[in-house]
Amino acid sequence: MSHTVDGANDRHSRIIIVSFNCADFVNRVIGCLLDQTDPAFEVVIVDNASKDVDGIALPTDPRFRMVRMDTNVGFAKANNVGAAGATVPWIVTLNPDAFPRRDWMERLQAAAHAQPDVAMFGSTQLFSHDPRMIDGEGDQYSIFGFAWRVNYRRMLKPPYYSGAVFSPCAAAAMYRRDYFEAVGGFDEDFFCYCEDVDLGFRIRLSGGPAVQVGDAVVEHVSSGVSKQYGTFAQYHGVRNLVWTMVKNMPLPLLPLAFLGHSLLVIYLVFRSLGSGRTGAIGRGIRDALRGLPGMIAKRRAIQHDRKATLGQVAGMIAWNPLLLKTRGRPGCRLSRQSDQPPSVGVEKA
Repeated sequence: MSHTVDGANDRHSRIIIVSFNCADFVNRVIGCLLDQTDPAFEVVIVDNASKDVDGIALPTDPRFRMVRMDTNVGFAKANNVGAAGATVPWIVTLNPDAFPRRDWMERLQAAAHAQPDVAMFGSTQLFSHDPRMIDGEGDQYSIFGFAWRVNYRRMLKPPYYSGAVFSPCAAAAMYRRDYFEAVGGFDEDFFCYCEDVDLGFRIRLSGGPAVQVGDAVVEHVSSGVSKQYGTFAQYHGVRNLVWTMVKNMPLPLLPLAFLGHSLLVIYLVFRSLGSGRTGAIGRGIRDALRGLPGMIAKRRAIQHDRKATLGQVAGMIAWNPLLLKTRGRPGCRLSRQSDQPPSVGVEKA
């Protein structure tokens, strides 16, 4: 059954879907949104010059509209374009391959009403091909400058985790618009990958907490759009993780983070030898270094405006190096592993 909300003033959130050559996915997401039990939202589909854009079946529902870009501007800028001019309290990012259950928006809004001081809310992501397997329960960031989706590829049963998290995964996340705008939205230099970790880090530094909403569930194809582009994710992951660390890590923690990150990148290079990924990692490192002057300039503004204390920052990141392998959450017992155990890497989609 479809629902409509007549007045824009009655809407509490704007959902942004960034599309790139994935019309079938987008149409499925539109169907899921039309069936939501809480219909008080508007939807902006930002298409990044897709070849199949005419295959997107935009409904006549006045809550839905599309913005067509002339070129592929990337996930970060496209989301900023979609958020521009919003007057609703919440900005929601939803991947075109993340299919929300009927009560997804209702659950997110219930959490927001119950916790008015929280700036970001994350959704439980299950694999669409096997909903018994977790695709992510929020994002975690390490002192070593790496990020991962919590409990990725672990077999878990509901109730799923609800509680504090470093930051939400932007595949299905909800941000308070005032915080989103105050920190400048997504960093468009990132293009895609790890841009949500960077945004979450900046909001955390500005004093905004993040919470995972266990019963707000989406089923995610996971890199369903970008995986067709080979080493694309490897390159952007390596480059953008360096930039995230340089911009956001407070100075007393930065030398330790830089040292640990450098050692892990060296390990990744050796592990990738002969796999075809070595070149992408090398290009990512090269371009990360080339972009450092711009990131250092951004760092000055971020650290000048930082409200979180050094102790608070140290408490929000993971210190246990074993978590890089297990993709767990600090202070939480490890969940039962799936048949495909996780391992350290740079992809954070």
